[in-house]
Amino acid sequence: MAGHSQFKNIMYRKGAQDAKRARTFAKLAREIQVAAKLGSPDPSMNPRLRSAIAAARGANMPKDNIERAIKKGGGDDADFQEVRYEGYGPGGVAIMVEALTDNRNRTAADIRAAFSKHGGSLGETGSVGFMFEHVGQIVFTPGVGSADAVFEAALEAGAGDVSSSDNGHEVDCAPDDFHAVREALAERLGEPRRAQLIWRPQSTIAIGVDAAAALLRLLDVLDDNDDVQSVAANFDIGDDVMAHLTA
Repeated sequence: MAGHSQFKNIMYRKGAQDAKRARTFAKLAREIQVAAKLGSPDPSMNPRLRSAIAAARGANMPKDNIERAIKKGGGDDADFQEVRYEGYGPGGVAIMVEALTDNRNRTAADIRAAFSKHGGSLGETGSVGFMFEHVGQIVFTPGVGSADAVFEAALEAGAGDVSSSDNGHEVDCAPDDFHAVREALAERLGEPRRAQLIWRPQSTIAIGVDAAAALLRLLDVLDDNDDVQSVAANFDIGDDVMAHLTA
């Protein structure tokens, strides 16, 4: 589970949701800008940009916002760098943070402060990376076809693994193959529900109530940071611990 705060006031909840939506759009726009700058501003010539646009559309980002981000990426004012931070959170949980920033010093200071304030510690690159596997993940709804049909399509597209359940189909592939596999599957099965590069923990560790509460606060702070694009962690919060936290 990712952990979400419970709000008592409906208007406060709506305001928080609107703010979260705005942050999501800002992060999606930043990825579009970077993709357009590193490649071509023409989506037909830029697989990363096509994937970024598809993710933005999946989040219901307005068309004007998408086009504005592409235009910014094609100009001289988009100078974001991809940065990864690694460290440990409460309970010894390993955490990977990926960011897009135009000021590495500011972002590093913010991330370090977040870890320190919430019982964690930021480490050097590689300090926890060996505990995760970097994979491309493409998720489809159950309605795209049977497990056999999706498996066949994934195999032909060059994917590495497929997992199907009542909730849908999850296709994994090597990071270098991500854009090609995503596009091949989209052409055959339709647009995926979600497609992204992720850091998947190779194993998880169970944590208690106090560590879980502190960890969830840290993850919320990291998620709220405008520069942070994604956060991965190898924690396991049991149902009994989660019930205690939400009581």
